[in-house]
This record gives sequence, C-alpha cells and structure tokens, in this order.
Amino acid sequence: MRETVDLLCDLIRYPSTSGSEQGVIACIAEALAPWVDEVELVPITESIVHDPDYADPIQGLSYRDRHNVRAVVRGRGGGRSLLINTHADVVPPSGGQGTGFEPVMADGVVYGRGACDAKGQIAGLVRALSRLRADGTRLRGDLILHIVIEEENGGNGTLALVRTNERADGCIVLEPTDLKVVTASRGAIWFRITCRGQPGHSGSAGGTKSALKSAVATMERLEAYHAHLLACSRNVPLFDKFSNPMPLTFGKLIAGEWAATVPGTATLEGVLGFLPNRTKEEIMSEVRQVVLGSQDDGLDANSVSVEFTYRHDPCVVREDAAIVQTLKEAVARSGSEPIVAALPCSNDAWFYGNQLGIPTLVFGAGKLADAHSSHEMVCLRDLQRFSKVLLTCFVDWCGV
Repeated sequence: MRETVDLLCDLIRYPSTSGSEQGVIACIAEALAPWVDEVELVPITESIVHDPDYADPIQGLSYRDRHNVRAVVRGRGGGRSLLINTHADVVPPSGGQGTGFEPVMADGVVYGRGACDAKGQIAGLVRALSRLRADGTRLRGDLILHIVIEEENGGNGTLALVRTNERADGCIVLEPTDLKVVTASRGAIWFRITCRGQPGHSGSAGGTKSALKSAVATMERLEAYHAHLLACSRNVPLFDKFSNPMPLTFGKLIAGEWAATVPGTATLEGVLGFLPNRTKEEIMSEVRQVVLGSQDDGLDANSVSVEFTYRHDPCVVREDAAIVQTLKEAVARSGSEPIVAALPCSNDAWFYGNQLGIPTLVFGAGKLADAHSSHEMVCLRDLQRFSKVLLTCFVDWCGV
C-alpha cells in the first residue's frame, strides 16, 4: 500500500487544473508502463472545438502539447473487453485549502486536491494492475484504459477518445461513489446568459436600463423553471432518495464598473441539472423559452443572449446488465454489501453509454461530498478495498 500512497501524493502535487495537465499526464503514463502492454500519449487536435459536443466554459484553451493517456493490457483471446475511464484534471483549490496541491496524510486519510476526484482512483487503478501482473494472471479479454484531461470542464478529453470509436463490451468510469455501484447519473447544462441594457449616470434614470437588474430577473425566471422541473422529476428510479438531485447553481455574475454607473452588460453563468426523464435538447429548448419567451419585463432576444457551454445527457444502465452484476459480485467478495445507487452529478459516462452504446456504470472510492471541497480526502482503507474490487472485476469480466 505504501507505493499506492506515494503515487497518490505525487499526483496531488501536480496543479493539474484545465490547461496545466502535462506534468501529471506524463507521471501517470510512467506509472502505468510497468503493468500494461501498451501505453501512449494521445494528442488532441485543435479541431475538437468544432465538435457539437465540445464544452467551452473555459474559453481560449489550446491543445498544443496536451494529451490523454490510452493504455491496454492485451488479452489472450476469448474473453470480454473492459474499458476503464477516469480523469487527471482537477478543479482549483477551495478557500481555506491552502495551495491544495501539497498532500497531507493523517490517521489513514490522504487530503489534497484530487485525493478522491479523481487521482485517488488512478492510484487505486495502478495498484490493481500491479497486483494483476504480480499474480501472473493473463486475462482473456482486453483491458483498455482512458486517463483523460478536461473532465471537470465538460469532458473534452473523453470526447476526443470517444471520437476514435473505441469499442468494448463494458465500461466503468471511476469517480467517487463511496464504493456504491452507480447505474444512473444525472445530466447537466452549463449556461452563459448575457443581458444588455442602456448604461448611464445614476442620476439619469429615465435614459438608462440596468443589465444587472435584467440578470436578476433572469435568475428569478430560472428558479421558477427549476422548481417546476423538479416537481415533474419526482419518482425517477434511484433519484427519489435525494431532496434535490438536480440543483440549479448560479456560479458567476459579472456586471458593472462603477457604483454610480448603470451597467450596460451583465453576464450570468451557472449549471442546471436534470434527470433521465429529460434530454439535454429538451432542457436547452425550455431554458431558452423561459429566458426569452416573455417581453413583460423587457427580456427578449434583442436584449438577452443564451449560450450553453456544457451539455451532458444522463446515463443509465439496466441493473440486470452483465457489467452491473459482475461489479456487484466483486464488491460482495471484497466484504462489502453491494449497493446500487444514482449519482446526483454529471460525468463522462454518457459518452460511452449513450454515444458508443457500451453498458457503462460509475464506481470509485471516496465520497462525492468531499470532492471539490476544502477538505477533499480519501480513506486508505477504502482505496485498498476499491483496488481489490477492480482486480476481482478485471478477472471475472475479462476471464482467465
């Protein structure tokens, strides 16, 4: 376990926010190399920005010298193939977290940015692969690994690999699920709404129109729509245990340059989640109608524009699917009760499940509530169990 802890701490030390993943990607490729038959750094072309599923909440990113990692443990034939996906990028540190990139270990817990989301998953994966090789086990089916960049800002790393039309019989996306077998993940859209008004002096009320007030009115409209959407999304299987599994979040509001000047523009950015009873196309259409559909308060297409910078559909796999049953059995054999659950956040599973038609679930060590927080952490006991479950799943699914 010492090697796993050391690798996790090394990975945390890389400040691998979007656009700055080069160092950690090279480290991951080096860590995988002894335990796989093939490992390559896969470049991402600049043309990806024209893909209809490209996400751009962070504008201006270049893909020069930035790569995904693809690795393969070659099977000897006759078994099912398994694809494992997880990500190397992280969100910026939270307030009170310090740099976030200096790992701390205390009482069997590793703290730091990425500890569970998702560098802990990578360290646990490497441990499982090393044990597979150390045991001399030869799988029948191929084990394919996608370690990607830009998951946190829309999944562009996974998008690039999915567009190569990679095939597999099953897929597991590694995210913190508290070792629950997640068969349903919600979807999300990220929006950027720009309101335009008439700027002017605070003493010229008759000749001005505040873009900031328009943005506030837009927020009120979206909150009313969210309440309606939530009411229409009750009793969706596995999500009904959550009081609000599809929150509306206003993350940024930028307006104004001076306290005594009415702002001429205001930009509102946020996230709206939704459940498997709706599609991203339906949600985007309804949001446009909500924001632009009434001229009662001066909000219309002439004064407001709506962009969707991130668009993920929900991903659902049937509980009786073979990959779900295999993972549940692996969890049970590790000494834990296999719990099937939903994940109230979007992730990259939908690329594989919805676009490639591969039965895809989500699984991992650590708690979602700790991810992106100032106390992000992973318990080493859970990481060890996670690695054991992965190893069992590799053998049972791919065959020996």
